[in-house]
Amino acid sequence: MSKSNQSLELYVFVLVVVTLASVHCSAIPDKKQRVQDKPLSSEPHEVHGEHNPDYDHDAFLGHEEAETFDQLSPEESKQRLSIIVDKIDKDRDGEVTEAELKEWIQYVQRRYIVTDTDRMWKDHEPDAENTLTWESYQKRTFGYSDDPVEGSPTFEYKDMIQRDRRRWHQADKNGDGKLTKEEFQDFLHPEEAEHMRGIVVDETLEDIDKDGDGYISLQEYIGDMWPRSAEEEGQEEPSWVKSEREQFSNYRDKNKDGKMDKAEVMDWIIPHDYDHSKAEAKHLIFQSDVNQDGKLSKEEILDKYDLFVGSQATDFGEALTKHDEF
Repeated sequence: MSKSNQSLELYVFVLVVVTLASVHCSAIPDKKQRVQDKPLSSEPHEVHGEHNPDYDHDAFLGHEEAETFDQLSPEESKQRLSIIVDKIDKDRDGEVTEAELKEWIQYVQRRYIVTDTDRMWKDHEPDAENTLTWESYQKRTFGYSDDPVEGSPTFEYKDMIQRDRRRWHQADKNGDGKLTKEEFQDFLHPEEAEHMRGIVVDETLEDIDKDGDGYISLQEYIGDMWPRSAEEEGQEEPSWVKSEREQFSNYRDKNKDGKMDKAEVMDWIIPHDYDHSKAEAKHLIFQSDVNQDGKLSKEEILDKYDLFVGSQATDFGEALTKHDEF
């Protein structure tokens, strides 16, 4: 896979797994609700063909943590990052390899999922049997446990409730109508569970498929990435949009029928041959490896600290703004 394709796939992954943690909370969620679990970034990886630094900062720090990190001085940032580098360098040879960086990023991903599930589990107050009922979840999330029928206070959120309930049933492995903490984790983070990935596809398809025909056309594909305002209509489209049209025709639409079906959407958003943590590790090394020996010294990392504090490797900013890593 080419570098441009890897970058695009990582961007796709980000779009798919952005904001479910903020969606499933006690406040009524926004009406647009794709399967978006891990708060990576709503920012594109590239803007007008150029790398977008906000992608790293928002995507891998999280918006709130990124704002917190912005308050740190460069000196303090480097000092704290230096401690993290020592943790990543497991064999203590003074060099961070791609394998060590990938392992750290995977650890960070796992820890975020566990921590987020713990927080949400406590927030939803499981019952005495340490399970969570659908009624309890719906009331906590949408304010009422009523069925979303006309005249009900939940009717306004009918589509969202139905989508959540469908995901709930898929996560409920034993079919008892309640979720254990493990099942609740699959509900919150479906892209991490094999039996939940169909939900990722269904919800993505529903969001982008504007005409409801069960497919994603080229127009719908581009429109989701580049929704133009009335003022922009008629203007020449940017080069990156033209590139996306080529991506759709050459890579997304595998059977060349002019649209993406469910299988093609699955290959797009959850490619089986793409390792996101490896891609991020390669990205960091490529951007920082001054002597091009394929690994990073602490000096090389600290010289590019602004890249790393915007990277998943720094634990969404927590490793730099909290004390648990020190």
